[in-house]
Amino acid sequence: MTRPEDRPERISSTLAAALDAEHVEVVDDSALHVGHLGAHGGAGHFRLVVVSRRFEGLSRVAAQRLVYQALGDLMTSDIHAVEMRTMTPDQWATNGPQSRQER
Repeated sequence: MTRPEDRPERISSTLAAALDAEHVEVVDDSALHVGHLGAHGGAGHFRLVVVSRRFEGLSRVAAQRLVYQALGDLMTSDIHAVEMRTMTPDQWATNGPQSRQER
């Protein structure tokens, strides 16, 4: 298991490499979930924005499956829950700033 303070960077670099992502944002929301069952095992809660050409032509569900696939073992060791927004570069150019304002 990755040290908690290193998880956002590891998630970001993993997604950037696996998906040729042009932009990755990782927000660690673990502190908001202290006391939840998943937090007891040490795994974290994260919010992601991932921008990749690999999502072009895919449904939102198919794009999210690619993200889960890219995260691989991190999903069983370091991540308890993930909320994500996946976009193509064109969608990011049009809607990118919105992703930062949603929460």
